[in-house]
Amino acid sequence: MTPQAVIFDCDGVVMDSEGMAFDLLAEQLAQYGHPMSHDQMREMFLGGTMRSFWGTARGMGVALPDDWVEAQYGRMYARLEEGCPLIAGIVAVLDALDAAGIPYAMGSNGPLRKMEITMGQHPGLRERFRGHIYSAQVLNAPKPAPDVYLHAAAALGVQPGACVVVEDSVSGVRAAVAAGMRCYGLAEQGDGADLAGAGAVVFHRMADLSGLIGLK
Repeated sequence: MTPQAVIFDCDGVVMDSEGMAFDLLAEQLAQYGHPMSHDQMREMFLGGTMRSFWGTARGMGVALPDDWVEAQYGRMYARLEEGCPLIAGIVAVLDALDAAGIPYAMGSNGPLRKMEITMGQHPGLRERFRGHIYSAQVLNAPKPAPDVYLHAAAALGVQPGACVVVEDSVSGVRAAVAAGMRCYGLAEQGDGADLAGAGAVVFHRMADLSGLIGLK
């Protein structure tokens, strides 16, 4: 069934920013004597917030300082300002939604400032969302809480059950399911079994999404 609205996560779904974020986290973990691979970090931290990363790392015995979260955001913003590409195929999906008259929004665990930096590098991208760009941090309810998706649906004037969410993390899928929304999980790496287990319909290329949700 074609949705009445689509809500996208940001990092790893619209913006190809997760590799850079994990590079920075890997540098920090190595600096504090706890090196981890990208695969290990994806399994433990994908879809979380910088604050949740800090808490988990501290619980593992990594001696991150009390002011680490703010400092890491500064490092991340500087790295992202060097250039952040789009996920391949996302522009065509937005074009198809516009052609079908289906509204869309963004609901991210990241701060608004991060989305402004990454999306602002692509002329017209922010404007295409028509102001419907929402941060779970502003709502003080990060995923897997459903608040950011429920907030986006209400702002679009669409009932949650008529919305589709596009995610790439288990916490995001759980947020969508808790919101009563159908969720498609993008697994560009791996088989996506973790996303499927959380309740998503798994797909592997953004170019396939339009057909999956009933668009021409």
